Amino acid sequence: MDVRVTTRDVGAQTVVEVAGEIDVSTADVLRDRLTELLDRDRTDLVIDLREVRFMDSTGLGLLVGTLKKVRLAGGRLQLVIDSERLLKVFRITALLQVFTVHETVEAALGD
Repeated sequence: MDVRVTTRDVGAQTVVEVAGEIDVSTADVLRDRLTELLDRDRTDLVIDLREVRFMDSTGLGLLVGTLKKVRLAGGRLQLVIDSERLLKVFRITALLQVFTVHETVEAALGD
């Protein structure tokens, strides 16, 4: 399986829409896109994970690493998750305490 990543700017924020599976074989696609955004000083990110069907520890590690880079650059990173299955992974790993999570992109953009 693979992953699809698209981005769109909404004012100062960038919405990163991710669909598919984020695992060891696909994480580089997302990593490359996020690195490209940070290199262009797009540091206010909303990562939409509503279309992600599966995420392993590689994906979680990628998000944590990106969060650190964004914070060092003075930006912020928010996640959009509406799947109980994916929220459970974030809850079990205590990452819900680390990330700001919204149910909709609109809520993240308004925050």
